[in-house]
Amino acid sequence: MIWRETLEKTVSFLESKGVPDATVASELLVARLLKVSRGFLSGCLDKETHPQHLEAMRRAMKRLACAEPLQYVLGEWDFRSLTLKCDRRALIPRPETEELVTRVLKYLHSRSFPSSPFIVDVGTGTGAIALSLAKEYPLGVYLATDISEDAIELAKENAKACNLESKVKFAIADGLDDFSDPQIFDVIVSNPPYIETDVIATLDARVKDFEPRLALDGGPSGLEFYDRYLADAINLLKPGGAVFFEIGENQGEAVRSLMFNCGFDDIKIDKDYSGHDRYAYGILS
Repeated sequence: MIWRETLEKTVSFLESKGVPDATVASELLVARLLKVSRGFLSGCLDKETHPQHLEAMRRAMKRLACAEPLQYVLGEWDFRSLTLKCDRRALIPRPETEELVTRVLKYLHSRSFPSSPFIVDVGTGTGAIALSLAKEYPLGVYLATDISEDAIELAKENAKACNLESKVKFAIADGLDDFSDPQIFDVIVSNPPYIETDVIATLDARVKDFEPRLALDGGPSGLEFYDRYLADAINLLKPGGAVFFEIGENQGEAVRSLMFNCGFDDIKIDKDYSGHDRYAYGILS
């Protein structure tokens, strides 16, 4: 059997199991096994499929048919300019979060800092935010924290793979509670858990059954972590420092109110490409 036939059979099987974007998933699986980019896949499809590769495809197809996310099956995922190891230790990096990084970068480039700005990524997961910022704004000093020891280990693995070990420090911490020195950060950025507890059971199986609940559950209102982080940010940010959050699509006004009540100015609630509220940021006056 050649790869073209293998690919066709894979697409057909995944479609029959209701796997979303079956063609894309199949092509990415084949490209991963052949160690080529998806764009160069067409030049490999007339080659014979090795029995070991066929067995690997069968295992991957079975996992996808059981609703495991493609990112976990592949074991890696692209985020901005980085390719990150991705598994069940942390939330899957998503395109919306790439745009959160864009907003932080815009702020950093717009400011003149007397020394290297100190940026903390709270709830780092795979390390996607902190590592991307460190790659694209090397003038910063970066700290990435997570309450999950497993997530921190994954983020460290990604830092090493991306040659950014010397640029980002990692720490196991519950939010910002472990920091006591005032006015130490120039930027606090986070994609915190923001899904209401009661909603999690209604999510797609690929999310609720595989991604860590710790990274999803934002408490009864979904706002628990914003409330906590903002209360700490008042003391930890330098004057003129900024917070950047990813938010739920119905949380814009609630987060704006929390930020205003904590003394933030220039508060902005931005929408994602789907037209939903997705980003909140502001400056501490």
